[in-house]
Amino acid sequence: MSRIEQLINEIEEFIESCKYQPLSNSKIIVNKEEMEELLVELRLRVPDEIKKYQKIISQQEAILADARTQAQNMIADANTQAEQLVSDHEIMQRAYQKANEVVEDARRQAQTIVEDAVNDANNIRQGAVTYTDNMLSSLQTIISNTVNESRQTYETFYQQLQDTYEVCTQNRNDLAGGVGEQETYYEQSYSDAQGDK
Repeated sequence: MSRIEQLINEIEEFIESCKYQPLSNSKIIVNKEEMEELLVELRLRVPDEIKKYQKIISQQEAILADARTQAQNMIADANTQAEQLVSDHEIMQRAYQKANEVVEDARRQAQTIVEDAVNDANNIRQGAVTYTDNMLSSLQTIISNTVNESRQTYETFYQQLQDTYEVCTQNRNDLAGGVGEQETYYEQSYSDAQGDK
């Protein structure tokens, strides 16, 4: 409680303690000196109290201004942090997107490499099969030609042997002078030889 408030209370108490004038309910008898002392002190205290309140008010304004400044700084910091977080989030999103693109590109390249390898392997296998088949076909042709040539050679050789044999038989018949038994013998020998073949 300020001194002014105390003086006002004291004045009120003083007034309450004064006696009424005779035959009156509103007028009182006041001790002038005592009242003047209270009023003088009140007048002296008022400027000091006003200065004190003005100082408090100015301090309040400074405090409020400082609070406003701090609040504005906090809001600015919060906005900056929010913008930074948004920026960081966007950077992270772009990084994730780039990472996903790199992974997807690597997957596509790996798939292409695998497909190319499979195609190359299939081509090599098909080429090997075709080459082997061609070689086998050539070998079959060679064997077939060799068989045919061998058969022709054998048949020619066989025909030459048969012709020679017949010449020999004819020469023997001629040497025998046409003797019947000998001819029969030679012919039988020739028939036996034919049967052996």
